[in-house]
Amino acid sequence: MKKYICTTAFLFFLILTVFSQSLRQPVSAIYLGLASYSTQHQDVFSYLNNQAALAQIKNVTTGVYGERRFLLSATSLYTAAVALPTKDGNFGINVKYSGFKNFNENQIGLTYARSLSKKVDVGIQFNYYGYRVPAYNSANTINVEVGAIIHLTDLLNMGLHVYNPIGGRFSNTNEKLTTAYTVGLGYDVSDNFFVGTEIVKEENFPVNVNTGIQYRFMKQFFARAGIASATSTGYTGIGISWKNLRLDISGSYHPQLGLSPGLLLIMNFGKVTTASTNE
Repeated sequence: MKKYICTTAFLFFLILTVFSQSLRQPVSAIYLGLASYSTQHQDVFSYLNNQAALAQIKNVTTGVYGERRFLLSATSLYTAAVALPTKDGNFGINVKYSGFKNFNENQIGLTYARSLSKKVDVGIQFNYYGYRVPAYNSANTINVEVGAIIHLTDLLNMGLHVYNPIGGRFSNTNEKLTTAYTVGLGYDVSDNFFVGTEIVKEENFPVNVNTGIQYRFMKQFFARAGIASATSTGYTGIGISWKNLRLDISGSYHPQLGLSPGLLLIMNFGKVTTASTNE
């Protein structure tokens, strides 16, 4: 327990030294991607943060997530993801939608990932992204993101991710999506405890850091918590697993904008392996 406390304290101290304002992202987005750099606590949403994480998923699995940002229906966020393992690599599809009838954003992503060796996984995702403002404007673009995860040891993993390295210009406005670079590190302290952190640099914005922990305190129950330096926002969540189902209730709090509750459901098909259930 002492080493858990020391590891957690160090990572949260790192966060407090680099507070900044930057990335445009859903308030609880890092809740979904927390386990990207873990080999024991992954789920179907892990590859949304780093596509290489898809290579370690062993079963067909799907999940949906909804978040009421700041308790406003106009800023709600919905995400769905599917993972399909095959002998030739793993495939994924994910859909994101946010907003309301007067302004909304949507994205469809197609992902492929595979292991190059026991030490290296790689992944790539192609996105079709668009936004719509009725009676004013709408635009869309295609962009790509790539990721790699290096298994330094059985317990320590490091990841690299690049969002929109080329292209990404909107069809009607010629605007360009920004490019973002991420370096992540995750440590499976034990079968029940995981801690991870990532440093993100978005084009034209300061560096920011996200970090989080996950603790499995009973066979079917676990808890997550963390902080996003980009928005000075803390988040937490609790989850329960039963056979092939998992249900999470999450929430984050922004100092000025308030509470953002979320609900997540994951379903695994087939025999569940250790790597996909220790969440």
